[in-house]
Amino acid sequence: MKRFSALLLAVAGVALLGAGTPVLAQQTVNYGVQPATMPIYIARELGLLDPIERKHGIRVVFRNFAYGAPENQAMAAGELQMASAGMGPAIIAASRLPSTLVAITILEQTAILVPKDSPLKSVKELKGKKVAFPGEGSQQYPLLLKALADSGLKEADITLFKTDGAQIPTLLQSKSVDAGITWDPHVSNALAAGHSKVLIKAEKIMPIMQGHYIGNGEYVHDDFLARRPEVVQDLVSANVRAIDFILKDPKAAARMWAKQIGFPENVINYSLSEGISVYSRNVVPEKATIDAYARFLKDAKILKADDNPKFNASFAQKALAEAGK
Repeated sequence: MKRFSALLLAVAGVALLGAGTPVLAQQTVNYGVQPATMPIYIARELGLLDPIERKHGIRVVFRNFAYGAPENQAMAAGELQMASAGMGPAIIAASRLPSTLVAITILEQTAILVPKDSPLKSVKELKGKKVAFPGEGSQQYPLLLKALADSGLKEADITLFKTDGAQIPTLLQSKSVDAGITWDPHVSNALAAGHSKVLIKAEKIMPIMQGHYIGNGEYVHDDFLARRPEVVQDLVSANVRAIDFILKDPKAAARMWAKQIGFPENVINYSLSEGISVYSRNVVPEKATIDAYARFLKDAKILKADDNPKFNASFAQKALAEAGK
């Protein structure tokens, strides 16, 4: 009877551990990603996540999203512990959701494209044209609005066509639209195929960091940040080590991304060589940078005047120190 009682206690203990007790139970860390050239994919391919999993008794699971809005919905629902997304969705999440920005991992990424033989040479000439974009929840939308405003145009001066960012190269090739704004690797896909050209890059619309637009950020659910800051630190550090590898051997990184996200290797190489996506060791989210980006989103009516994004620079700072800044 005692042995039976002990067995019941043991089973109950295992059940409690599975319900969330951190001592013995392996915790799943859901990491939101998109099919783009994010450093976290390189970290996984390099095996940098394996020792983190062993060290902390966790399992890092990538959860795939087509773009930032549904990724933020998952973060709001508590289904993600950490996420990598475009800076627009990342800042919106840090402003309105229980999440905090902890690193900037990619610069640039976005461009307005037109067909190769298009007569359009400036944003001002988009007046009256049909422009494809990936939706109001994307960072491409406020960038497009700013590009229009800088040229004296309003949203009403063009016809917006909402579509998946991955479909914009196809629409440009078939000339179903006059222009389109999307992110990498879809930008590089269109350019490498030879049917499209750049009308204007994000760095010309909004140079905000090292002369570039800030394209991608890592953000964390506040509950997870409070409970497992050591895990967050190691994952940010893995991103920095991955960026170091990308800078050291971009061709090898392109092969790894091709394997991880299924995009053609030549397209990724084109992106890296032409600076469509730019990588830098300066991953620290500094106040001046975040404030400037928040103003940009407020001007575009994406954020409200009293929205203030939460960010924590300490994780990126420590990651750089560990990597030998």
